[in-house]
Formats: sequence, structure tokens, C-alpha cells
Amino acid sequence: MRIVFFGTPDFAVPTLEALVREHEIALVVAQPDKPAGRGMKMQRPPVAVRAEEFGFPIAQPAKIRDADFLQRIASIEPEVAIVVAYGKVLPKALLDIPKHGFLNVHASILPKYRGAAPIQRAIEAGETTTGVTIMRVDEELDHGPILAIETAEIAPDERAPSVSRGLAALGGELLAGVLREFKSGSVKETPQDHKRATQAPKIEKREGRVTFSESPVNIYNRFRAFDPWPGVFFESDGESIRILEMEPADVSAPPRTIVDINDGVIVDGLRLITLQRPGKKPLPASTVAQSLHWQVGAAIP
Repeated sequence: MRIVFFGTPDFAVPTLEALVREHEIALVVAQPDKPAGRGMKMQRPPVAVRAEEFGFPIAQPAKIRDADFLQRIASIEPEVAIVVAYGKVLPKALLDIPKHGFLNVHASILPKYRGAAPIQRAIEAGETTTGVTIMRVDEELDHGPILAIETAEIAPDERAPSVSRGLAALGGELLAGVLREFKSGSVKETPQDHKRATQAPKIEKREGRVTFSESPVNIYNRFRAFDPWPGVFFESDGESIRILEMEPADVSAPPRTIVDINDGVIVDGLRLITLQRPGKKPLPASTVAQSLHWQVGAAIP
């Protein structure tokens, strides 16, 4: 099939690679290059980098509603368009161009976790099972009918990057199977049960702040979900201290109470292993605790 592919981050790359094996990629569309890193140098999105390695034509429009861009897509006469984590809402004028419309690889079991952060929100909620949905794109957010679903387990200590890698690979292969069904005419579409829909909104930096007054399970789930960004952090004597490594601990104590500082810093239900003070390098939590004069039995100041 002749395909136009829309995608931007690493998550979309395995799907592009899966499509290359059986289909004609007429154009790859990614978001524009953006400044990143300490030097704020312009960097190409991962999908554009991989497409360039394959030698595919690439478009990175600032506005996908632009008439010239829409005309370029129409001139290709794509049989189907694929969108994976592209990062922009697609207008109806674009959705109407491909013969078989737009299909999306979404990293949740729809209708649960519609939105920008399905992987992070599932981990944050303590889900033990997630999955990938292939759906037809319509004008509403993650709303269209379902063509295929495959589930995957979330391990108790698994963090967002690992879950994302697994679902990205799973999604690429699942979509490849759906496109074979298109060719054979056996594909089936099932409307979503919109009453069961839940939302997965974009992560905000402020959500990484913990106070140790909440459930240790909730804090650990947020730590797993918000890796690598925004991470989790707490306030101590006016400093915002990042928690880079932690694990559950079978210890119960009042909120913020320090139980041990010799083998990590143990507070209620959690062992803090690696911490980072503002402007400092990451250090063992015990070292940070000693430098801040924390005491066993006292509360984190």
C-alpha cells in the first residue's frame, strides 16, 4: 500500500520500520526541528532521522492546515495514512485525503487513557496491564473505532521508558497485521464504548513534587511514571531535591520521618537511593542526608 506516515518521537520509529517491509512509504511527516539539550542546538525528531536513513521524502510543516501542504498530501494519492505520536491534532481536510483514511497506533487499551500521556498515566494509576490499540482517526481525541488491540504486562518495578519501548515494538507489528487485513478485505472495526473513556492528559512539571504525606505506593508509581521527565522531587529547607533512584521498603513510619540513613534514606515505605541537590551531581542518598545533617527519628526538614 502507498502510505504517508505521520510521527515524531522514538515511540513512532518501530512502526515506521515495520511498514517499510511491506509497503511503499511515499512521505514521512514529522514536527519541525527544535532546540534541545544544554546548548539548545537544533535537533531533528527521531522519526525524521530514521526516515532520512531510509531515504524517504520528509516534510516538517509548521502548520499542517497550510493549503500547500494539504495539496502535497493529496498529490501523493495515499491509500492510507498512519499517525503515531505525531503531536498535533489533524484537521478534517487532511483526514479526508487518504483512500482508507488515517490509522493510529495508540499506547493504551482504548477507551481507557485517551490523550497525550497514556503510558505515564497508566503507570501512575498502578495499572499492571496496558496495551496497544490500532484505531481509525476521526475529528475527536482518540475517539474512532477500534481495529485491533493487544495487551502487555507492566512489571511492578517497570518505568515509563521500558514500557514505551515494549509498546512501540508491539504497535508496529500489530499495525502491520491490520494492514494485511485491509489487503484481504477482512478488517473489522468496532466502535468504542465512550461511556468507559478515561483521560490521560499531558504531564505537568509540578506533578513531580512529592511531600511524603501521601501513600508510598502512589509516590513510587509516580517515580516510575515520570521517568525521565519531570522526575520526582521534594522540598527540604527551601531546596528542591530530585529523587533519581528509589525502591519500596517494608517500613512504616509517620510522614517525612527518617528511619535510617546508613543504607539509603528510609522513610515511610520507601528507600531513597540516589538524590540530587540543585546544581550538584547525583550522590548516594546517605551522603546527601549527612551533608544536610538529617537525623534518624527526625522529620525531613
